[in-house]
Amino acid sequence: MKFENIVRYEHFILIGIIMSIGTLIKLLGFWDFSSDWFWFLAGIGLTVEGVISLVKQKRFDKKYKIVEREE
Repeated sequence: MKFENIVRYEHFILIGIIMSIGTLIKLLGFWDFSSDWFWFLAGIGLTVEGVISLVKQKRFDKKYKIVEREE
């Protein structure tokens, strides 16, 4: 199993949904927990997004060669 198959947009969307549900639970007063957990989830979400971008950029670089022209 390749690493790029593990980290996909579904994980990024799932983290966003978890953050939204957690915010709603905290705002409605059902459960009071530290907001540091949201920063933790945001950090994971940014990491997942960065890995997705990196994988896509590497695929692009392998497929197309960029040639710079000199003037």
